[in-house]
Amino acid sequence: MAKVFTIPVPPNINRKKRERTSDPRYVEGQRLLVEAMKYLAQSDPLANRAAIELISEHVRTRFRMSDSPLA
Repeated sequence: MAKVFTIPVPPNINRKKRERTSDPRYVEGQRLLVEAMKYLAQSDPLANRAAIELISEHVRTRFRMSDSPLA
């Protein structure tokens, strides 16, 4: 079994914090995905279940983990 080594790094107190601002394109993209899921759920929830799950999974994995409005 492999061993995991950690190298502790003390925090840099002099580091400047980045100002957080939201990117309107990021917010608009998420709003459009939610609207698409609502539309699919209203038109035919059973037939569109796979599409709704696909969009939902994309929002949960891609937008919340890898995408950031701060980039």
